[in-house]
Amino acid sequence: NTIAALVCLLAVILVLRLKLYTKVVYRLALYQVLAALTFATVEASEIVFVEYYSDVRVFYKFCIGVGWVVMYMQWVKLLFTMCVTLHLFCFAVLYKNLKKLEVLYVVTSLLVPALIASVPLTTHSYGISASGRCYIYINESNLPAFIERLALWDGTAIIALFVASVAMVFVVTKLGRRVWTRHTYEQIPDGDQHWKALKQLLPLAAFPLLFFVFTIPVLINDVFLSKQNGGALVISNGVFISLWSASSGVTLIIHIGVAICYEKRRRRMLVNFTAVS
Repeated sequence: NTIAALVCLLAVILVLRLKLYTKVVYRLALYQVLAALTFATVEASEIVFVEYYSDVRVFYKFCIGVGWVVMYMQWVKLLFTMCVTLHLFCFAVLYKNLKKLEVLYVVTSLLVPALIASVPLTTHSYGISASGRCYIYINESNLPAFIERLALWDGTAIIALFVASVAMVFVVTKLGRRVWTRHTYEQIPDGDQHWKALKQLLPLAAFPLLFFVFTIPVLINDVFLSKQNGGALVISNGVFISLWSASSGVTLIIHIGVAICYEKRRRRMLVNFTAVS
């Protein structure tokens, strides 16, 4: 998680340094990576609970607070991921630029998770989980907590990310076919909407896809961790959860790298054309 936080921090610095935040699609991606950065930082901070059992009274209330923040940041990251997907889908398929809804994206992604994360506070479900995290505590004798975790995160996140992933695959496939079909008949202008949308979509399509892929093992592990406290499962859970954040940072860095390379190529071609003229 520390490595994931550093990767996300590098992505944030690149967006700010290159002033890419002036474009709404980069801002939406930036929000999602900032959520991943915060989430990874909170997850890394849970190393203090290695000594949890040495003084339960000292750490118990702190653990409840950390559990709330973990659940909150998971949902913030998920909702910003869904916002990126919705924005790109509407832009590429419905030909609608929803940049005016940016404020609504942000408000929804920050307020709704607070309500969801507060549910386990009312049911007193937060505690040291079987995977060693401050989260909704589940074991073989705590079926209601397992159902609560499934409803508040695992099950809901899997469904939402599956829908977002299918939408992204559909959009990329459809745009790719349009661009390829048009390319066979004429030279595609740089300002073409389909080509522009495809360039923006290809790297960012990885946001929901990777999130979905790395959430599946966590769901499976949570099912088995509710029945037994396996050391291998705990390690596996920790690795895949950290990949939620790391994949966001890496995806944005790759996207920025592709954009920079494309811009340099375009300028070089423009210089060569001017020189020939």
